[in-house]
Parts: sequence; structure tokens; C-alpha cells
Amino acid sequence: MGEPSQIALPLSARGGAQRIVVGNANAAVVEALQAPDRWPFHVAVLTGPPRSGKSLLGRWAQGLHGDTLEVVDNAQTSDETALFHRWNAVQQGGTREGGALLLIADAGTQGWHIALPDLASRIGGSLPLEIGAPDDAMAGELILAHAEARGLSLPEGAADYLVPRTTRSFAAIEALVAAIDRISLERQTPATMSVWRAALEALHGPQQQRLL
Repeated sequence: MGEPSQIALPLSARGGAQRIVVGNANAAVVEALQAPDRWPFHVAVLTGPPRSGKSLLGRWAQGLHGDTLEVVDNAQTSDETALFHRWNAVQQGGTREGGALLLIADAGTQGWHIALPDLASRIGGSLPLEIGAPDDAMAGELILAHAEARGLSLPEGAADYLVPRTTRSFAAIEALVAAIDRISLERQTPATMSVWRAALEALHGPQQQRLL
């Protein structure tokens, strides 16, 4: 696939519009969310790791399709009987919001333990959409996007330095940028390499020094 890109969202955030970085981990999800008419039974289940932008993607899809798409966030905490009726309503074209249903869950479909057998079988027949782990290119774009959202200025080359030294996960990358921002503010100094190193050590411990 090509270089990571970004989707702007009309949401209030420090530093401007909130953005979703589109890369190896979620490009297939973004593509599928644009065509709910192709989903089996017009229902999809979106899962992914913490802080991977599941809810943001749901809001983006809702804005894209309007009242033709119903989005249920944190579906794993919803009443199972209500979800069962929502699934059936989509098949009858009778949902309040429209004719397609997107369920967003924290756990993967294999880890989402559904007690109601009828609901479990229907969820199993829906389209699974799973966000994976970011590769190096996407991790670099995520660092820059989180910095932009915080109004944090990072010098050129920051992402190239930081990506090999941090964990490839959405949550870890977000925590790293937050640590850089915090330390920069505490020291009242620009977020240069000494700040990056301090943030890496704060998150990963002294063993990180072997890479510094």
C-alpha cells in the first residue's frame, strides 16, 4: 500500500481538526466503512486495540452516511436483547437511523462473549472489521498527528528517531507524545532530542539507553 494519509474530522481538538491517520493497520477498515451496502446482512463489527481510533472511525462513517447508518459504540456493554432487535430491524429496513448497522467493540469477535445464542450467531455472520498494529510508516505519522493535535512542535527527524525506540501500538505512541509534551512543558524547553530521550526513559525505563 502507499504512504499513510489522514482523514480530517469535524471535531473540536487542541491544534485544530481531529484527524485519523490511515495506514497499514486500518486502510481496509476505512475502505469497507465507505460501502455498508456491501456488508453481509448490512451489519459490520469494528474491533481493534486500545486508542486505535475505533470511535473516531465510527463518527467519520456516521458523518459520511448520515441517517442511513446506525453506529453503536461499546457494543460489548450493550443490552444483548436490544442489539438482537437492532440487527433484525436492519434486515427489515426498519431501523430508526437507517438501513445499516455498525457495532464497535473493544474486544475482538473471538473475545466478545455473547450470552444470547441468537445474537451470537448473527454477530458471527456480520462483517468483521479489525484494526491491526501500525507499521513503521504509520507509527511515524501517528507521532506527528498526536503532536499536531497537542500543538506540539517536533523538529524534522523526530519520527525517524522515535519510531525504532518505542512500542508499535496506538496506545504506546500516544503515551510517548504525551510524555514529550509534558516534559517539554515542565522544562520550559523545545521538544528536542534531550526531551525525546527523557520521555523514552520515563516510559520504557533505563534499558532504553542502549538505543539512545
